Amino acid sequence: MQIVSCPGCGAQVEFKSHASVVAVCEYCRATVMKDAESVKDLGKMSSVLEDFTRIQIGSAGVLAGRSFTVVGRIQLKYDAGMWNEWFLLFDDAGSGWLGDSSGLYTATTEIAASTAVPAFDDITVGRRYEINEGRFTAAEKRTAVCIGGQGELPFKVGDGWQARVADFRDGAAFITLDYSDGDTPVLYKGVAVTLEQMQCQLLRDDDVIKAAAGKYRGRLEALDCPSCGSAISYLPGVTTSLVCPSCQALLDAATPQAQILAKSAEVERVRTTLPLGAAAKINNAEYRLIGAMTRADDEGSTWTEYLLYNTAAGFFWLVETDEGWSRSTVMPVWPAWSSPDIHRVDRAELDKVGYNKLYGYPATVRWAAGAFNWRVAAGDVVQVAEFASGQTKLAAEWNAHELTWSRSTPLAFDQLRAWFGNALKSDPLHAIPAQKLPSTSTATRFAMWILGLNAIPLLFNFSGTIFWVVLAIVAIYMSDSFFGPKNP
Repeated sequence: MQIVSCPGCGAQVEFKSHASVVAVCEYCRATVMKDAESVKDLGKMSSVLEDFTRIQIGSAGVLAGRSFTVVGRIQLKYDAGMWNEWFLLFDDAGSGWLGDSSGLYTATTEIAASTAVPAFDDITVGRRYEINEGRFTAAEKRTAVCIGGQGELPFKVGDGWQARVADFRDGAAFITLDYSDGDTPVLYKGVAVTLEQMQCQLLRDDDVIKAAAGKYRGRLEALDCPSCGSAISYLPGVTTSLVCPSCQALLDAATPQAQILAKSAEVERVRTTLPLGAAAKINNAEYRLIGAMTRADDEGSTWTEYLLYNTAAGFFWLVETDEGWSRSTVMPVWPAWSSPDIHRVDRAELDKVGYNKLYGYPATVRWAAGAFNWRVAAGDVVQVAEFASGQTKLAAEWNAHELTWSRSTPLAFDQLRAWFGNALKSDPLHAIPAQKLPSTSTATRFAMWILGLNAIPLLFNFSGTIFWVVLAIVAIYMSDSFFGPKNP
């Protein structure tokens, strides 16, 4: 460990790792750089937005048998969202990174490239590439901007610093090509992980998270829509994108003051089965419904998707279609397929189970409201491919920047009722409409007309039968008068 004095305020700044080049002073936010025997002040670094991540500086864990401590963080923002990169110091003096995006984690370390790698501009999301003798599918391609940092970091970084990165996946295996310093990328390799797998300790608990989330240093935001003034109920710090339920304005909430990104030309009123803000009790944990949107395919079929969040368990989706309800979760471990391009995949395999392709279609957002863990707005389009094995479905969704896989299973409406209680409205997509009965007068006239036709021959047959016919007509009329519907 090396301790230096901050050139800005004189406070002590610690460098725990020899690989660290800069550190952010926790007192004055100066970015301090080690330079041989001296230190330099590179200017102020913005405070990070305190989000709902459980990780913090000082958190510790074990990765592939190596113990680590979190010593730094940068926050990166791109056109559709934001994520954290945590700098790890291993006990053996090595270092690595822990990517933290919407509750999904990837741990990577720098390695040398043993094969040629594609140029940044030549990478196509959804296409397979051979990298370091492995076959990886391009999962994401982004140019992001640093919006904040803390702790110590292995390279110079400040406000406005840009990162050009491409992520690749193969099952749980993960590769990042970082083109931030030029056309020759730095290669990082690792795996998708969970906090439980890494045996993480010294994490933030729920009370600390809820008290800090959405706060900048010395600032607490109370959000009213800057477009129409309506109050927006959301969990600050969870997302960077908000859609006002009243005026449909698209807002950026990843800054100290919410900014209008776009105003809706026309506000569509949508009735949803579950209201924004509804609370659900699931496995003794409380989830909050923070966002909802309707989407449509190219044939006009529509469905509604609801985003739920819990500080410990993260995000999942409830999907409401004309066939019923399902629960869907984004998959950190991808299935396998043989085609070199996602557009051509007709079968996928996960955990030795085969999934055959059902459909492929574009999905367009028709309406959205609330908070989301990426930027969403009416008109957004992604390509979707659905695969099924029994009642379980896998879905691949992609655009020019990102490919994700999710898994969904059916959900009974009674289970929803148990989770949400009175917050759950009637099920408008699946309720059986009440049968409209014919009017009293119409039913009566029809029955008497039929009886009359059958009674004509009897009128000329003077026997006891005519008595019973007359009695039946009277009974029909009396029952209709006394027991029939009274609606006008």
